[in-house]
Amino acid sequence: MRRTKRKVIVVDDFQYVLANEFMRRSDERGYDKFTEIAKHAWELFNCANTLADDVRVYLLSHTQTSDQGDIRIKTIGKMLDDKITPEGLFTIVLRTVVTDKDYLFSTRNNGHDTVKTPIGLFDSERVPNDLAAIDAQIQDYYQLTGATEQ
Repeated sequence: MRRTKRKVIVVDDFQYVLANEFMRRSDERGYDKFTEIAKHAWELFNCANTLADDVRVYLLSHTQTSDQGDIRIKTIGKMLDDKITPEGLFTIVLRTVVTDKDYLFSTRNNGHDTVKTPIGLFDSERVPNDLAAIDAQIQDYYQLTGATEQ
């Protein structure tokens, strides 16, 4: 992420970044590998948060639903789930919602998910699932001029 001059970075799919490392290390015994995988995720989050203000990093991932109905990003191991809560490290968290065969992004927390957006970024609770349109809205909201190079 630090080496590219691009203003938009998409990690698709973050859950598989974790799962791929887990599977590469599947012959290892013990819990150390989970700690190291969590550390690598933490380093990725920190790297994203140290980039220039006009660089947008989109982490796409699967979600998981708890027995209580709470929805959050899917991870590997309890360290990321219990100690870090990855969504807390980001300003904007959207979640895909499918209604009547329409794919939308939820922009507001429903009390059972980790969705969050700054006040005024979106006018409605659901917006079309179009990352380019979302990025344009974010550029406008944060007044990022000249930030369209991808």
